[in-house]
Amino acid sequence: MRSTLNLIMNIGWLIFGGFFLALGYAVAGLICYVLIVTIPFGVASFRMANYCLWPFGRDLVRKESAGVASSVGNVIWFIVAGWWLALGHITTAIGQFITIIGIPLGLANIKLVPVSLFPLGHEIVSRD
Repeated sequence: MRSTLNLIMNIGWLIFGGFFLALGYAVAGLICYVLIVTIPFGVASFRMANYCLWPFGRDLVRKESAGVASSVGNVIWFIVAGWWLALGHITTAIGQFITIIGIPLGLANIKLVPVSLFPLGHEIVSRD
């Protein structure tokens, strides 16, 4: 039953904004790969794009092995792109909250705000 509900919510998520948010993360990842020095940020962008495509039924957890480099990278990410991405998620969430049916989708956008601010040192895990 739970997996069916997650499937329905993920399909609704894709239709009502998730695809475009994931596309934005993928484009940012490609740019990071082209610039070579920012490849670790590109990896994080693709991980966020993956999570953004199918967020229901999955969570993002902190890696125990993440160290100081992840923290420094997160500060750089926050300054360059993180707060813009978080603002995008918050704006999209507000638009989805306005409609009654969009409330679960808005909550998913709010769930993506912390990872858009600090993406390094996390991994995606299934709730099951």
